[in-house]
Amino acid sequence: MASPKDILVVTTSSVDGLKVKRYLKPVSAHVVAGTNVFGDFLGGLTDIFGGRSQAYQKQLTSLYNEAIERVKYAAYEIGANCVLGLNIDMDEISGKGKSMFMLTAVGTAIILEKEVVGKETLLISDEKLENVGVEKINALRSRKTIIEKANSDSLTFDDDVWNFITSNQVYEVFPHVIKKFHDILAEEHYNPGSTEKFYTLLVSYIDALPEQKKLDLLYSGLTEQSEQIAVKLSEIIKELNLFDFPAIMKILKNENFQIQKRGVRIVIFDKPFYNQQDIEDLQNIRKYLQETFTMRGTLTTKKQILSSKEKEIWTCECGKNNDIDTYCSGCGQDIYGFKQSELRAKTAYNHIEQKIHLINEYIK
Repeated sequence: MASPKDILVVTTSSVDGLKVKRYLKPVSAHVVAGTNVFGDFLGGLTDIFGGRSQAYQKQLTSLYNEAIERVKYAAYEIGANCVLGLNIDMDEISGKGKSMFMLTAVGTAIILEKEVVGKETLLISDEKLENVGVEKINALRSRKTIIEKANSDSLTFDDDVWNFITSNQVYEVFPHVIKKFHDILAEEHYNPGSTEKFYTLLVSYIDALPEQKKLDLLYSGLTEQSEQIAVKLSEIIKELNLFDFPAIMKILKNENFQIQKRGVRIVIFDKPFYNQQDIEDLQNIRKYLQETFTMRGTLTTKKQILSSKEKEIWTCECGKNNDIDTYCSGCGQDIYGFKQSELRAKTAYNHIEQKIHLINEYIK
């Protein structure tokens, strides 16, 4: 199975024409989301005439889709390629004027005959529709309007816009979202609360995007954005467990040493699960760190005052002489080019070595 997205999920107890190779075990996923139900209703009565709320329905659909995606990941982690008998229960929990939705998705993870499943799962994507609903037309119209406003720098990131670009996976506005975030970070001293709120919404927006699009946007941002934004993007990669070997190696091999150090920062992050190939990838990263991040300063000696003895020092790239095992008094970097606040390649190397050992305890 190439990725969790390829997992086949059905609500039935079998799949017509396909043979079950092995039953594994039940898998489950839980999604909890806060929503002010009565606030939605009272805030827009025109939306609920006829007994329905379109905003409410879209939110429910988004929660269901997230639950299904999480079930796929749970199945993928144990080597399944299909989930049978999917059942999703929803409960509403209320208290102190607030309410939450809690969805629980449960199914049976199985292994279907791979050669057959491969043909079946290809039918899921990229089908041309013979009919299209008015909701899709309206959503596409809104999408184009938002993108146009973003391109003209006239888009206001209010709650409605955030909800739309998140639930509809509007990845085209990502550069504008990052630009807005950069502006907010510049004003963090004046309004620290807005930074935290924007970051939370940004994480939700990115997490809702297709898996490959998440990787493309975040990892390209690590090479294109300022250090301040790169740190935040790194935090999102860590929070969402988006460790990706090819993308990390590309950053580590960047010609700019400052960008290479961003790669070092993320090599210690995690994936949702690991397999034998991941062990090989981690070993390759470990080897690359050891061979690439060598001393950038120069070891030398100098005579001590009032003594004929010489002591060992190192000369930084900036030209300053420093005692061994100290940071440069001029630029603040050590002999390997890392500042005290940065993760050193040696530390990352040791972390990876430990991770390989821990994974091996389960796989081998």
